Amino acid sequence: MRVFFDRELDNVATFWRIHRRDGVTLGFSTHDRDLVFNGIRHRSAPGMQPAAIRMTTEIADDSAEVEGALSHDAISENDMAAGLYDEAGIAIGAVDWETLESEVLYSGRIGQIEVDERGFSAQLRSAKYILDQDLVPRTSPTCRAQFCGPGCGLSSARFTSRTTITDIDPSTNRIALSSGPGQDVVDGQIRLLDGPQTGLVFAIMDEEGAWITLDRPMSQDTPTGAKAELRLGCDHTLTTCANRFGNARNFRGEPFLPGNDLLTRYGRSS
Repeated sequence: MRVFFDRELDNVATFWRIHRRDGVTLGFSTHDRDLVFNGIRHRSAPGMQPAAIRMTTEIADDSAEVEGALSHDAISENDMAAGLYDEAGIAIGAVDWETLESEVLYSGRIGQIEVDERGFSAQLRSAKYILDQDLVPRTSPTCRAQFCGPGCGLSSARFTSRTTITDIDPSTNRIALSSGPGQDVVDGQIRLLDGPQTGLVFAIMDEEGAWITLDRPMSQDTPTGAKAELRLGCDHTLTTCANRFGNARNFRGEPFLPGNDLLTRYGRSS
């Protein structure tokens, strides 16, 4: 294994790879020309650099950050706003720009992204991030299970249908569907099967006629006629679980458990 910085002068550049959830992999380096290694072209992007990387043997998440200018054609503000980089995998390392020997120093996922007039900064989460999650379920009046996910017991295929996007209103984050959403799609989701955001899932916030309102902007390059998968929604209440889906036995919540507000109630005479 190559040992970096073991000499007075070293041919070292920083590289990073971004593995988006739609299957696209992007590579960049701080060198002044593109570098091809490990089967990936790492484009020259000297304006992007890791701001800080901290690795420890502790259980706490290793903090890291990457920042840069939105000047590269491969990364745009519209793509970030559209969610293409949400929860994307990332690897950062060092590479010898002559021999192309490389070593990954940090791997994780992209967390919060901030964009301003100067550029962007992205918080990175290492594999230790999962250790910060609370694995013990807490009581709640609504169901904790993901709809059609583990614990729910329902099959997503029963509540998913194919549709086509017939119109897009970017000013209100709304799209119109060929078959119409019908009913019960609020709190549901739509997954694109065509266009630049293929594979991305959008949450449905509202519906009106043939139009549905999404939780974030859709790419302006998405063509009308693009195919999509539409899945019904669930508001995670016991009433919906029992009446709409007949699945009350798998309800993962405690709707009748007294909450903290019980302590603040005043006694009333009958």
